Amino acid sequence: MRVPRLFLPVALEDGATLVLSEERAHYLKTVLRLRVGAELVVFDGSGGECDAEVELLSRAESRLRLGSRRDRSAESPLSLHLGLGISRGDRMDLVIQKAVELGVAAISPLIAERTVVRLDDGRRASRWVHWQRVAQSACEQCHRNRIPHLAEPQPLQQWLDEVRGTRLLLDPAGTHAIGEVTPTAEGIVLLSGPEGGFSPSERAQAEAAGFMRVRFGPRILRAETAAIAALTAAQLLWGDLRS
Repeated sequence: MRVPRLFLPVALEDGATLVLSEERAHYLKTVLRLRVGAELVVFDGSGGECDAEVELLSRAESRLRLGSRRDRSAESPLSLHLGLGISRGDRMDLVIQKAVELGVAAISPLIAERTVVRLDDGRRASRWVHWQRVAQSACEQCHRNRIPHLAEPQPLQQWLDEVRGTRLLLDPAGTHAIGEVTPTAEGIVLLSGPEGGFSPSERAQAEAAGFMRVRFGPRILRAETAAIAALTAAQLLWGDLRS
């Protein structure tokens, strides 16, 4: 029987009792359908996890009793940073979820010329919080104990000026195949566009910032497909999918 996992961004101390927030208690009761005495694994997002038991579930308070803390890593030896043009709704959620499952270390949502989603300050903050929850949920599902870094949404040019690593722009008109790339010790940075892709000027900016344009065969992939395919290919070539 599969043991459920729960992310709690708190210090995990051996034998401690944790009082759950209303949101986490609701998740245990309504989504996981756990009862008093049920066993689960709790992780803190920074590498630690421990077995736990549901001690109390009530309207007034819900508690977990922790066992012994341990460190366990499911991280890839390949550092993967995904710069992701913001897409609409479920498409963005899907890429973030699958990127976490594929071992990405960092995700940067990017605002580009052809970004359909318009984010004012309030909506930008709410989407960022939502995407963080998507990443946390994906870690619960895929047994990662570290939450990948999810940057706040930012303009493409700002990100291009700051990012470091072997830089690859996913481009159906690219002149290189991903298998031709030799990554540096800093890892791989993948840049994937929104619906409609990047504009010619944005592609030129990326090239000026040191990005190599790489292609994925003769077919035009949807934005979400391209990002997931590129992460999979990188892990197969240089990461933990080789073994």
